[in-house]
Amino acid sequence: MKKRISKELKLVGIEVFWILPGVLSAAFGLQSFLLPNNFIDGGATGIALLISETTFYDIAIVILLVNVPFIFIGYLQMRPRFVVKTIIAVVLQSVVLAFVTFPIITEDLLLASVFGGFFLGAGLGLTIRGGCAIDGTEILALYFSRKIGISLGDIIIIFNIFIFAMGAWLIGIEEALYSMLAYFIASKTMDFVIQGIEEYLGVTIISNNSEKIKEAIISEMNTGVTVLRGLGGYGKKGRLPQEVEVLYTVVTRLEMLRINRIVKQADDEAFMVIQGVRDVKGGMLKKRPIPE
Repeated sequence: MKKRISKELKLVGIEVFWILPGVLSAAFGLQSFLLPNNFIDGGATGIALLISETTFYDIAIVILLVNVPFIFIGYLQMRPRFVVKTIIAVVLQSVVLAFVTFPIITEDLLLASVFGGFFLGAGLGLTIRGGCAIDGTEILALYFSRKIGISLGDIIIIFNIFIFAMGAWLIGIEEALYSMLAYFIASKTMDFVIQGIEEYLGVTIISNNSEKIKEAIISEMNTGVTVLRGLGGYGKKGRLPQEVEVLYTVVTRLEMLRINRIVKQADDEAFMVIQGVRDVKGGMLKKRPIPE
């Protein structure tokens, strides 16, 4: 029992470590950059900003009310732990926006869109790493994707097109364009915070010295290699009908330099195909866990 309680407390500590800075970063991006320049964002945060800037209601109250239906949908779709943490994070964000005053950093529209998007995206990413959300768009997208069979990405795009179109109509085209830039930067920053520098690459290697390359990757990098059987097609020497071993492995972008060195040392003429990998599960890869 003590071991279980200790493990639970450790998990809560990790979640607080991500959520609290995430809430502060998002609030800083809103108060210091986006709000003073009449910018909006995508998702639930964008709706709250649009309402606040056109009605002059306090953003702290609006952002809380806007997230209520998303949280209710999350209650129907997600685990109770996720919903409870999301409620706490959203309420905490509203409290910070209401009682903590951040200085206005700049009124330059380009700087405000870039850095406002950066801090807001960092905040969203940190809270997701803590196992919750302070923007309910993804929850809504998941709900409708199950109901009508459209992909999450398509629903989010449609949702945000509507928000930015309303923004262009209500607050001005120029502000809406800068807001789209802020949203783009926020989404990229959020992805980076969630995935970190552990961007995965799938590497396919075709070489006459495949055995040597395979052993070097396993021994030097302590990672797995899948061996596929292939049949040569056409190369520098014409038709190549003989069987070949095709090696496939997944590494991080930082490990790609070592892969290049290993392959070059074994076979300077080896053929390599490098592709981006959206996500990986299982195998020998050890990812940083994101709490649920």
